[in-house]
Amino acid sequence: MKIRSFTIGLNLTVPLKKSNIVKAAQSCIKAKEIIERTGMPVQSLRISTQPWENYCGGLDHKEIVGLVQEFEDISCKNGIDFMSIGTVKDLRFADLIPEIIKSTSHISTSVTIGDYKKGINRKAISKAAQVIIDISKKTDRGYGNFRFAAISNCPPDIPFFPASYHRGKTCFTIALEGSALVMSAFSKAKSVIRAEEELRSIFESEIKKIERSARIIERQIKILFKGIDVSPAPSLEKKESLAFAFEKLNVGKFGTPGTLAISSIITKVLKSLHVKKCGYSGLMFPILEDYGLAQRYSEGCVNINTILVCSSICGTGLDCIPLPGNISIERIRAILLDVAVLSVKLNKPLSARLFPVSGRRAGEMTDFRSPYLVDCRIRKI
Repeated sequence: MKIRSFTIGLNLTVPLKKSNIVKAAQSCIKAKEIIERTGMPVQSLRISTQPWENYCGGLDHKEIVGLVQEFEDISCKNGIDFMSIGTVKDLRFADLIPEIIKSTSHISTSVTIGDYKKGINRKAISKAAQVIIDISKKTDRGYGNFRFAAISNCPPDIPFFPASYHRGKTCFTIALEGSALVMSAFSKAKSVIRAEEELRSIFESEIKKIERSARIIERQIKILFKGIDVSPAPSLEKKESLAFAFEKLNVGKFGTPGTLAISSIITKVLKSLHVKKCGYSGLMFPILEDYGLAQRYSEGCVNINTILVCSSICGTGLDCIPLPGNISIERIRAILLDVAVLSVKLNKPLSARLFPVSGRRAGEMTDFRSPYLVDCRIRKI
């Protein structure tokens, strides 16, 4: 098991108070030291802020971009790997997102397209679709969409980016990379009948260790512990693939009948864990972040509809989906609408991170050259 991220939720002010950002970064570094004493590596340190429209509202576009760049510069120089400036609900700010993504390399943001109480925001869906298209054209191979998502019904302080935004007191959250645990449990179980028992046993044991470390961190750095997002995020390693873990239970290839049932088992276990949880705390299937998922998607065993069906009982929505570069904005709107409808109907947090790949068509392979993604065949939508 690895820790995908240790994230501090921080409120920013304008002008930026550098000392607050530096203090948060130092707290992250201290927390990493505490966790890694247990033998569990921490992959990234992050800062997530309140929605940027709340502290940038009085600035013009050039000043906003400059402020975000300053935030990124201070954070990176003090050991932070990634920063989220939160979500946009005031759509006047959404037009600036492609420029922010183009002008930075570590900043994430999102647009909120739905909420259980307020319903689906069709204007936000249209705006988010346009942002996705614009980012795909403004950044190399459309890779900037790695740092943008359309989110629906998502709570504050999700430690997974780009859906993350902060509310309230300074706090910290932890995100897992737990696909190796799923692989270990299912390799031992070898059948659906024993899968739940084996998975619960290994997850309870490992996550309790993380919670103990979190309580130590809370006491030592004196920042509120908001919880652990127990979503078993996948690894790029073939031997730790979520898709291939499913296949250890002898129900066929990932995406064929049985996939939904296994997803339900994992979700049941995650929801039953006796730890302080936050964020999605559900099963996620980011196609471009999992070797096996990318392979099964390339083969056509799994598609967007498969992932959406699974999201009805688990998942985080549509994550890291490669799309043809010439996809129409109408088709992206339709995809986002499906995500929002499912999220609002079921009152669960879902998001969409879509990658129209500039210059590539359906049937061709992606070529992101990224340390965070595996390449995959683009499917016709």
